[in-house]
Amino acid sequence: MTDLSIILASGSAIRRQIMDGAGLDYQVVVKPVDEAAIKAAMLAEGSRLRDIADALAEAKSRRVSMAQPGLVIGADQIMVFENALYDKPKTMDEARARLLKLRGKTHHLMGAVVICENGAPVWRHMAKTELTMRDFSDAFLDDYLKLEGEDILSSVGAYKFEGRGAQLFSEVKGDFFSILGLSLLPVLDYLRTRGAILS
Repeated sequence: MTDLSIILASGSAIRRQIMDGAGLDYQVVVKPVDEAAIKAAMLAEGSRLRDIADALAEAKSRRVSMAQPGLVIGADQIMVFENALYDKPKTMDEARARLLKLRGKTHHLMGAVVICENGAPVWRHMAKTELTMRDFSDAFLDDYLKLEGEDILSSVGAYKFEGRGAQLFSEVKGDFFSILGLSLLPVLDYLRTRGAILS
């Protein structure tokens, strides 16, 4: 094994839970990037939506990697529904409207992970997951929103799939960890190839 340190360039609680659950020894270093400006510029240029997630993940990773030695993991996820890109809801009313729009329909999450070293990307991974919401009742939705509260505003889809949010769905296609926002298994594989964790 090498002495390469592992750094997570994300303030996301669920990404930390994923890394902790895998037993990784890592540190968290977050340097803000202007996500809105990156998205706006890429949309104006007509970029593919999946490329936006990749660019955001790289920007987060690269920013930290320029000042921090080791393997820096940046991740981002976007939601695509009916060919439109969605950001995290800002209010509970917006979250409710989002879930009503998704009810009974299929949407996609596109997640990117980029690992940088010495300020440059050395590895990247894209994952696309397909999620179909069931035709849940208004009563269920009211109960769900009351129980979950503003925690769901940290999720682009207004749900936490790892918890009660699983009850919103009838079918999912894709990797569980990718749905949560970090494609863990490919990341672990790369860390092993670099000798950062035991193979």
